[in-house]
Amino acid sequence: MGGIIFASCFDNSQRASIDVDRNAQVIVDLSIEIDAPQETVWRIQTGIDQWPAWQKNVAQAQLSGPIAVGSAFQWQTQGLSIVSTIREVDPMRRIVFGGPAQGIDGVHVWTITPTAKGVVVHTTESWDGPPVAADPDGMREALTSSLNAWLADLKKTAETAN
Repeated sequence: MGGIIFASCFDNSQRASIDVDRNAQVIVDLSIEIDAPQETVWRIQTGIDQWPAWQKNVAQAQLSGPIAVGSAFQWQTQGLSIVSTIREVDPMRRIVFGGPAQGIDGVHVWTITPTAKGVVVHTTESWDGPPVAADPDGMREALTSSLNAWLADLKKTAETAN
């Protein structure tokens, strides 16, 4: 009986997932259907060093280490230099990363869910900090535009990779 309790306490399906900052001033939640295998979408999305090759808004990206909790990567998008740290990885399904950039604290959750035709990619990102407080509507608009472009680029890249 003790073994069963121990197993249920440490079952991966029971662990709490990291979420965006639900108290942040800006939270954007978007999804897109992609007609490509889950493995293809995961490989493209987590191939951080290759982001500039397929994301028109990413000028530079470099991962220091493996796709694993605690690994950091530097990237530049729309003039922002960002250092993000991977906070959660559920291979083929979910990656969470975040960090500060010019006074904005961002947390970004990506989920890839298989469907009959391919996958649904769902992304939620929260932004908080003084620059966000100064212009929440403008920041929400900028983040929405950026994430829509990211999703469109991911869809195009994954669907043409097959």
